Amino acid sequence: MDVSGTGGLTDDRVLLGRTSTAERVADILRTRIAEGYFPPGSRLSEESIGGALGVSRNTLREAFRLLTHERLLVHELNRGVFVRVLAVGDVDDIYRTRRLVECAVVRGLGQPPFPVEALAAAVAEGEAAARADDWAGVSTANIHFHRELVALAGSARTDELMRGVLAELRLAFHVVDDPRALHEPYLRRNREILDALRAGERAAAERLLARYLDDSRARVTAAYARAVDDPTGPAG
Repeated sequence: MDVSGTGGLTDDRVLLGRTSTAERVADILRTRIAEGYFPPGSRLSEESIGGALGVSRNTLREAFRLLTHERLLVHELNRGVFVRVLAVGDVDDIYRTRRLVECAVVRGLGQPPFPVEALAAAVAEGEAAARADDWAGVSTANIHFHRELVALAGSARTDELMRGVLAELRLAFHVVDDPRALHEPYLRRNREILDALRAGERAAAERLLARYLDDSRARVTAAYARAVDDPTGPAG
């Protein structure tokens, strides 16, 4: 699929400031992929995206290279750069990584009270999107919830790792044909985790999160396998 639009990237030009770099461009594109502006299989136009962001072709190509290294993009000879389509094994591996990182973050929290304001905002965002029957918005809010959960660790390195992992997960969400069935059960579970952390019950929050991720892994992997009919392992 060829995306001729730019996903509102013109509005992001201000984020580049005067110190435009390939890393900043990659960060913007990573966020846009995570939020669903560029679905799997989309061809990214150098001309359109470079023009929207006001960056040179060389800078954009370096950003593409960085995101290819992160497994979000693929370069096809004589065709261009595309948003990657995951294999089923990739989805399963993403969840293994998430469980290792997210549960460790909750387990490693210090003494309560925990700073859960941003986490609460993500929960409210998801519930509002559900009331509006906006299931793509629920998916985005869910990504925000887990991003803010990991941010409780206060680690820039962990945040960077999970930005890529969650953006890659969003590629799987795009392929599933019933987003409501996929995401609705986790609205309540997000709030349960939030409530446990608000109460200072770190161990309970970790147990809820571990079960949540195990259940989500089984549901998403099965739904993705049905959608793509691909029983293979992780893609190269």
